[in-house]
Amino acid sequence: MKVHAKDLEVGCIVNQDIMGRTSLPILTRNTVIQKQHIKALWAFGISEVSVEKTKADGSLFRPANLILPNKEKEKTETTSKQVGGSDQFIRTYLKSVQSFKRQFQQWQSGMSVDIAEMREVILPLTKMVAEESHLLYYINEYSSKTEYLYHHSIAVGIISAMLGKKLGLDAGNVNQVALAGILADCGMSRISPLVLKKQTALTENEFKEIKMHTAHSYKMIKEASLLKPEAKLAIFQHHERIDGSGYPTKEKNERVHLYSQIVAISDVFHAMTSERLYRSKQPIFKVLEMIRRDQFGKFNFKVVNALLDLFGNLTTGTQVRLSSGQMAEVVFTKSNYQTRPLVRVLPSEEIIDLSTQTELYISAIM
Repeated sequence: MKVHAKDLEVGCIVNQDIMGRTSLPILTRNTVIQKQHIKALWAFGISEVSVEKTKADGSLFRPANLILPNKEKEKTETTSKQVGGSDQFIRTYLKSVQSFKRQFQQWQSGMSVDIAEMREVILPLTKMVAEESHLLYYINEYSSKTEYLYHHSIAVGIISAMLGKKLGLDAGNVNQVALAGILADCGMSRISPLVLKKQTALTENEFKEIKMHTAHSYKMIKEASLLKPEAKLAIFQHHERIDGSGYPTKEKNERVHLYSQIVAISDVFHAMTSERLYRSKQPIFKVLEMIRRDQFGKFNFKVVNALLDLFGNLTTGTQVRLSSGQMAEVVFTKSNYQTRPLVRVLPSEEIIDLSTQTELYISAIM
């Protein structure tokens, strides 16, 4: 919906790029509005903004005045929404984050984990993403630094489920991996809130405390009858690496369960592509390349390849933004270069092979 920029509130979600007198957007689609964004829009003289009906905290945005679009504008907004994910998914996702937050706060006060409740939170989302895989590209967009932990758990559950499906797990085990993903960090509720909210790098002792969360998580779910042993193991092992460099017990090779690796790589991927208290997010395709390069030997090749296939194999015609700010569409993806397809720059029609243009990368899916 279109609203006057003066009516924007912190937490509103932009659903179309906001352009000024520059080649690059002032704000990109899916930006969660903060105070500095409102000031920037005022400085650039932007009077109208298209936003989602739901704010990042899951509440409805009720502006004082709506700008009613004509039919052509309405058509543009509808098309944008179809590409960027359905309004239903956004509402469901944001409500799920808030549901998880409430559960987490209850765990902090000593209450036990309700696995059935966690199923109700995560499984509707995995079903939506399984039916519309392009929604995967947007689940890292709505996280804020202060709400990161809750968004992260939801996102890791979704990505873990989709990786499990990509690796050939049956529906029941996909659901178990999803539950392992969403519950992997439930033990963070046993960590000091001061450490969780710290906005600078952790001290050695604080990091030791954080590393205890895997054991806390396992203790919180070890008696749960709705979780299979493999899912419980994944919750305990999701920071292990097959080269023995992980924690808590430095397991190696086949002793790190497949489910553990699925949740682990989902955890790493979402963390790197999200805003955090002391670290800025990075573009999805840049992160995929970093994982392939820097995490070599830490994860089984088939798990890394599944992640690359899940996010990297864009279909022909997919519109993207390049790191140069240019708009383009995918022409062809080579089997060994999932993150670097051939693209046609718009509107010039120039063909660029990203596998040979290392200074360029895909910065966003449109």
